[in-house]
Amino acid sequence: MLITFQIQRYDPEKDASPHFEDYEIELEPESRVLDGLVRIKTYVDGSLAFRKSCAHGICGSDAMLIDGEERLACKTLLRDLGAKPGGRIRIEPLKGLPLQRDLMVDQEKFFDAYRSVKPYLINDEPPGPKERIQSPAEREAIDEPTKCILCGSCYSACPVIREKNPEFLGPAAVLNASRFVFDSRDRGLPERLPALDRPDGIWACESKFRCTQVCPRGIKVTKSINLTKARIETLRSIKKKAMGDL
Repeated sequence: MLITFQIQRYDPEKDASPHFEDYEIELEPESRVLDGLVRIKTYVDGSLAFRKSCAHGICGSDAMLIDGEERLACKTLLRDLGAKPGGRIRIEPLKGLPLQRDLMVDQEKFFDAYRSVKPYLINDEPPGPKERIQSPAEREAIDEPTKCILCGSCYSACPVIREKNPEFLGPAAVLNASRFVFDSRDRGLPERLPALDRPDGIWACESKFRCTQVCPRGIKVTKSINLTKARIETLRSIKKKAMGDL
């Protein structure tokens, strides 16, 4: 079917501001949005800039706004968008991050926030004879956040970042902190608190659930954030009680 891709274009070397250009291409209803973008870049306009890598919903590099919603271009089928012959699909870059070119944004701030929560196992205790063992239940407790592919969809969709506090750490960073906060082998919560326990950290989240709604991996992001809030509050109570007992 013949369909029009309405794509936001921006070249910082020649454009004063972003604008939209239309590309009419032939695709099947089962085609992915990524298929259309690749076809345009290969056969119509080689200057089109966008990110992609695995093309199988694992790397997260091709997250963008498709008809106003954060999605992965490699997982979004035209038929799932209700596309019909002669129809139009609007494609824009993620929001909340500086625009680099066309559908590409500067991800430095996003990954700075991710790194700030120390998203790795922290434990100076010597392991057992072979490794640090977890029960199935302990592993299940961190199953949700391990699915994160750092696509940035939740960051783009977050109304706090968009409308109130652009310095908010963001859902993805807090989610990846929770992956270790609730890891039975980890001892690093005190080291993560400077990034998490502050106004621009975890407490900026207002539980709007947009992060959960747009996550391409179906992660309950808001739930993980709220559980981490509760863990920090528990730690505060323990410290307060300990101070009172002195």
